Amino acid sequence: MAGMGKIFAAQLLGLPVFGPDGESIGRIRDLVAGLRTDGSPPRVLGVVIELASRRRIFVPMLRVAMIDANAVTLATGSVNLRHFTQRPNEVLVVGQLLDARVTVVASGARAQVVDTAMEQTRTRDWVLSRVAIRERTGRLGRRGPVTVLAWSDIRAPGITELSSAPQAADQLLAVFDTMRAADVASALQDLPLKRRYEVADALDDERLADVIEELPEEDQKELLAHLDEERAADVLEAMDPDDAADLLAELSELDKNRLLELMEPEESAPVKRLLEYSFDTAGGLMTPEPIVLTPDAPISEALARVRNPDLPPALASMVFVCRPPTATPTGRYLGCVHIQRLLREPPFDLVAGAVDKELARLRPTDSLVEVTRYFATYNLVCAPVVDDEEHLLGAITVDDVLDHLLPEGWREREPAGLNGDDRG
Repeated sequence: MAGMGKIFAAQLLGLPVFGPDGESIGRIRDLVAGLRTDGSPPRVLGVVIELASRRRIFVPMLRVAMIDANAVTLATGSVNLRHFTQRPNEVLVVGQLLDARVTVVASGARAQVVDTAMEQTRTRDWVLSRVAIRERTGRLGRRGPVTVLAWSDIRAPGITELSSAPQAADQLLAVFDTMRAADVASALQDLPLKRRYEVADALDDERLADVIEELPEEDQKELLAHLDEERAADVLEAMDPDDAADLLAELSELDKNRLLELMEPEESAPVKRLLEYSFDTAGGLMTPEPIVLTPDAPISEALARVRNPDLPPALASMVFVCRPPTATPTGRYLGCVHIQRLLREPPFDLVAGAVDKELARLRPTDSLVEVTRYFATYNLVCAPVVDDEEHLLGAITVDDVLDHLLPEGWREREPAGLNGDDRG
């Protein structure tokens, strides 16, 4: 195998993976190692690769032909597409070893794992030969400098300790910081439950809310149940109202009402309105927070609003023009302005002059079939939901429709019994 000598896990993560003919396979998301009871360096069994579909698969190290600073190349483009499932004697190098507590043999000092490095032996096996650690110094446990030691110079935790001892998540969060929320959600599903909870506890409310929105329903409920009530309410407040409503609708009436009580009134009000509709109607699909402007607003203001980087692209595809108030349910709905029209008009003109008054509106009781037909008919990615009194209630985006058109449980992993892979 050609490639580098010592390779740190942090350098490997996210690298693109190609087949021998240059075909794209996916990206490296973790390493799988087997801990040894005699304290010798763990053997790296393979890599976890995330495909474009977000499925994570296992590829043995024997199938890795080359590792360089920019990419990983496999010896074959044929890979087992079964979803990766961790086995009892295995450890995820990034997911579990980072932040693990170790003891420095020479000094007895306690330290925390910052990173690990693997290298190839004469027998062509890959082992975790080095470990980067940071000692805790002084009475206040201040963080010391990072030191790189041989694996034999530390007493590492075993599988049992990794599965039970409390563990920080600082280094793992640093890895997750560069990943999209959907990718973090996918990574969380591969972690043991204990580690998943530790990550959830360490994430801030906004980031955790984004990640929970990308998880399957059962995993959402599981994480929410792990949090104390006050924090669970805070996370629900940080979620998009339609996602929060979908999650609360899956809980018992007692839990749902309790969490709604703990939420701030201005945050719970739109969620309560959404809960009045069935999940498979326009009212249940919509978000109550589209971009709404009054007719005397300038085009420049509309453009500034759609430039918000936190706004989903579909929701930024149009602004809605209404009489005051502009919070949903609004005053009289006048129409919408498509972003293409905004870009063609002088910025000092008023949005009233660019309003599309002819576009049909959805009603909150319209069924999923009717909503789907609407999007197909008008080739839109966002649509207004208006009540019988012509008040704008919210907007539906095409991604919300797709979520409900895909098979139930599409975010979930395959049952464990179906997950055979190249480990035999």
